[in-house]
Amino acid sequence: MHVRDHVVEVPLDWFDDADTRTITVFARELVDPVRRRDDLPVLVYLQGGPGGKGPRPTGPDGWVGEALKEHRVVLLDQRGTGRSSRVDGRAIAGMGDAAAQAEHLAHFRADSIVADAEHLRRTVFGGRRWSTLGQSYGGFLTLSYLSHAPEGLAACYVTGGLASVHPDAAEVYRRTYPRVAAKNREFHARYPHHVDTLARIADRLAAGDVVLPGGDLLTVRRFQSLGIDFGMKPGYERMHFLVDEAFDAASDELTGTFLAQVEARTSYRDNPLFAVMQESIYASDATGATGWAAQAERDRLPQFAEDARPLLMTGEMMYPWMFREIRALQPFEAAVELLAARTEWSALYDLDRLAANEVPLAAAVYYDDMYVDADLQLATAEHVGNARAWVTNEYEHDGIGAERVVPRLFRLVDELGGPIRDREEGAA
Repeated sequence: MHVRDHVVEVPLDWFDDADTRTITVFARELVDPVRRRDDLPVLVYLQGGPGGKGPRPTGPDGWVGEALKEHRVVLLDQRGTGRSSRVDGRAIAGMGDAAAQAEHLAHFRADSIVADAEHLRRTVFGGRRWSTLGQSYGGFLTLSYLSHAPEGLAACYVTGGLASVHPDAAEVYRRTYPRVAAKNREFHARYPHHVDTLARIADRLAAGDVVLPGGDLLTVRRFQSLGIDFGMKPGYERMHFLVDEAFDAASDELTGTFLAQVEARTSYRDNPLFAVMQESIYASDATGATGWAAQAERDRLPQFAEDARPLLMTGEMMYPWMFREIRALQPFEAAVELLAARTEWSALYDLDRLAANEVPLAAAVYYDDMYVDADLQLATAEHVGNARAWVTNEYEHDGIGAERVVPRLFRLVDELGGPIRDREEGAA
């Protein structure tokens, strides 16, 4: 791959000309070295998250290699992540009181990310239409892009991320917990002996004296949060190998190997905004406060209690206790409480514009997706013009890594007439 790095300065607040604060946004451009001087269409990758930086590929493998056959590929670090004015505990602590911190974080939502991408397209890539490939939350960003700046888009490809165009955090979690419970049952069926292993680990943690290498107390509920991995294809296997080494044969104490891996998977040191902004992605102009929707729904479900047996792992949910118990998240606690109570939000989607959409959109909808409800995705596909959904249960949420997925989406757009820029150039 031939690689170029791009850094641009953008407003912190795209929607207030009087606000002079700026941040920087980083993107990495990849191209086949043989074709680096060719006039190729551009495909920008919208990472999952929220709070996700672009991937750091070590070679032209997987979907990257597939895309490089015909495109320049742009890997965007969404604002606040990676090399784009990263927001972590140290940065947020320097932004004043909780109100100032929450106000700052409110600028790290989909509409601002889309504005960053548009600035990059116009100033670095010549202003020509480009295509998007959105994984998971990248699909949410795609719908915001189609709502706010469709003139910049040639085609859109989405994998596991057609958000509901009627955002509602409470509804999302009402639908999510039953799917997470089903994934737990599948794990128990695949590894029945680990029903006892999970209970044994939880019983040991309930004593309240197990400390992770970094100094955090490991609670049962933090351990349960590892279930977020059940939505990925190898998630059951990763959990199996983790808990398989939880105890030494001759001891009831948890091993250093187990504790080190649990800390690495639950620390949020690399992506704190994933936890900080998680419920805010469902907040729009008419939704009101998200109000810790995941916690509220969990409180109604005794089967997910810490002392319930079999112990059920949780999923892609963020809870208020995380910002007290997890060291990398503690600096955000007061600001996140204000975000959870916030009632005034910018609009994520333009329903009329989406209904009249002409940009070809192809989406892979994973029927068994633990994170993004398939029925809500299909309802969105029905609402968005010029969209085609490919529904499959062959893959989990990480299906973008499978060799068939991205090429299939490329073909679906071709069947819709191809990207807009291709049609325009052909007409010219």
